[in-house]
Amino acid sequence: MLSMTWRDALFAHWSVPPEYIAETLPDGLSVDTYDGGAYLGVVPFVMDDIAPRGVPFGLSFGEVNLRTYVRGEDGTRGVYFYNLDADDRLGVVLARRLFALPYYRAEITVERGDRDVRFRSRRLGDDDPAVFDATYGPEGSYSEPTPGSLSHFLTERYRFYTAGGDTLYYGNIAHEPWPLATANADIRTNDLFTVNGFDQPASEPLYHYSPRLEVTAGRIHRV
Repeated sequence: MLSMTWRDALFAHWSVPPEYIAETLPDGLSVDTYDGGAYLGVVPFVMDDIAPRGVPFGLSFGEVNLRTYVRGEDGTRGVYFYNLDADDRLGVVLARRLFALPYYRAEITVERGDRDVRFRSRRLGDDDPAVFDATYGPEGSYSEPTPGSLSHFLTERYRFYTAGGDTLYYGNIAHEPWPLATANADIRTNDLFTVNGFDQPASEPLYHYSPRLEVTAGRIHRV
């Protein structure tokens, strides 16, 4: 249905107890774990050239999301989003209507340096706006995540789940494996846990960076 390019992605992940996640999930989903731990992920990046497949131009905007990792009742692994804040009014409206995803309008600036990215997001329209402010960049060389590794568990997800009222939906995406490097990150402000009802995780974060990836996405379906 859609093609796009994802750029300058930071994967910031915190390990949390599975029960911390389980109580937040809609019926039909269960917590997916790695070595007994569940994970919350904050992922800022830029979405470029989002358009119906075959159209030579499209939307481009910054996005930051809070997500976790789940399994459907059939065992299929996927991502569950708590929020997706994006800097495009039309994109937010279309994503909510076409994919039933919890998108919010935000003001986002992205400044690229020689080796790092400054990413700032402020949600609009809320009395207590969610703010995310970080500088991040790669360390070392890029490689594809090894199947069975933690980095593979956290990034190689080809389905997302979303709830609309009492109905659970899923959508599929397709892409090559992420080119990942370990990352350094200075996260100065991160309100995304608080606005979604979470305490700040006690664990130390894991950081990965990816420069660019081509992605396609299909329509959503009822589970």
